Amino acid sequence: MCEGREGIVKETSSRAKGYVPEREPLPVGKLTPELLERLLSRHTFSLPDDRVVVHPGIGEDAAVIDMGPRWLVAKTDPITFATDEVGWYAVQVNANDVAVAGGVPRWFLSTLLLPEGRADEALVDTIMAQISQACRSLGVVPCGGHTEITYALERPIVVGFMLGEVEPGGVVRSSGVEMGDEILVTKGVAVEGTAVIAREMADRLQNRFSQAFLQRCQRFLHDPGISIVREARIATAHAPVHAMHDPTEGGIATGLWELAAASGVGLEIDGTAIPVFDETRELCREFDLDPLGVIASGALLIAAAPDDAVAICEALREAGVSVAKIGRAVPLERGLSLHTPEGARPLPRFDQDQITRLL
Repeated sequence: MCEGREGIVKETSSRAKGYVPEREPLPVGKLTPELLERLLSRHTFSLPDDRVVVHPGIGEDAAVIDMGPRWLVAKTDPITFATDEVGWYAVQVNANDVAVAGGVPRWFLSTLLLPEGRADEALVDTIMAQISQACRSLGVVPCGGHTEITYALERPIVVGFMLGEVEPGGVVRSSGVEMGDEILVTKGVAVEGTAVIAREMADRLQNRFSQAFLQRCQRFLHDPGISIVREARIATAHAPVHAMHDPTEGGIATGLWELAAASGVGLEIDGTAIPVFDETRELCREFDLDPLGVIASGALLIAAAPDDAVAICEALREAGVSVAKIGRAVPLERGLSLHTPEGARPLPRFDQDQITRLL
């Protein structure tokens, strides 16, 4: 999520307004939308600049800047849950957010923060090799960054920064969902979460599941994979796309909440249509996690008019990408609902990703 708010906020400090920040410690994970909105309303995150096409906003995945014949798409995101293949994760998740804005990822920069007393040359070499391999797989050029040994860290942290390009008429916003749009999702939910759980909790799981099962779950990082760059380009090439979103922390449920909040619509979601891999169900059942709230890179949310949604689904399936229609956009006052065989209920919301309970 690209964090901020469109428009100009007066340069008045919070203390000058008489506001005293709360001292309650914040939980692990992204800030809640309400807290983020409050903070961003107090501070100037968007100075006047007509060249900024997509300003920061709740639910928006990347910034877009007018650079002339081609516009620049920019995104930064850290990898904080995973410790295995962090370089690969960093490239893919940042590329995803460029792609859902309609852009093509081109250039990647990274900041590597390595734990004091635990980092050696082999670790740095491994992470850089992961970054290089991931960039090659996407046709992205790694073009800069920073690397340091940092005190008070327990594990490596990689902060990625992806730059891409988009044609002026090709920008896709999370805020573009229109009434009556079909909501599509590719692959399945919690692809990234499945890989993270299997990799980070391998010692705990080895006596509960077969080695073949755990290896299959660990390979979710690459197959079906956490990249959605290819499917985003297929979707935009075959029909008008009103909105796309890359659900990450908080799972597909939080991704749907962000999409709805950005667009000012309600959503009716068919719970039986949401694709969940058997492997994901097994791991979530083991730890009593809700798959809808587990980190979900690898799934792409798409909103399009019904006829266009049909064309997008056909194109994705012809390309070997699974896709499902899971709901539709309704008036805002109808809220966000999840329909199951047991009846309709409010779509769950996960301010903290379910995986934080383990990690």
